Amino acid sequence: MDWAELFPMGMAHYAIGGLLIGAGVSWLFVSTGLMGGASSFLTTVWTYLTKDKRFATDSNVSSRTWRNVYSLGLIAGAFIGVQLFGLPMNVTEVAPWQLAIGGLITGFGVRLSSGCTSGHGICGMALLDLDSILAVLVFLSTAIVVAHLVTMFGGVA
Repeated sequence: MDWAELFPMGMAHYAIGGLLIGAGVSWLFVSTGLMGGASSFLTTVWTYLTKDKRFATDSNVSSRTWRNVYSLGLIAGAFIGVQLFGLPMNVTEVAPWQLAIGGLITGFGVRLSSGCTSGHGICGMALLDLDSILAVLVFLSTAIVVAHLVTMFGGVA
């Protein structure tokens, strides 16, 4: 297997990013006991806009401040990385309608699996949570199958 073909832009930035994400969620957990997934951001934003009990649960309302600060910190970290360290900003060639469909499918999957890939893959697996381990196996299996299907039918993978 030719790694240069699989990673034409190199692997260093993936490794550095992974180490920084691991350090960040570890610091959050060790310093506060909180687990930092990203999918709860949208739910907690909705708690400001609606009193609907699907969103405005006691847990969501009481945790929305730290979750929103955490999520905004992720965005700020990416911005700082681009501005201070000259990290590349990759722009996708995927059509907006395809991004929208992918976002809807992803959002459905996040709600169905009670969390996102970062919550399950980084935090849940680190805690050896069986639900998270199974969720990550489903995420990866599905991604591999879809990538092969898209490539097989002439799409960009």
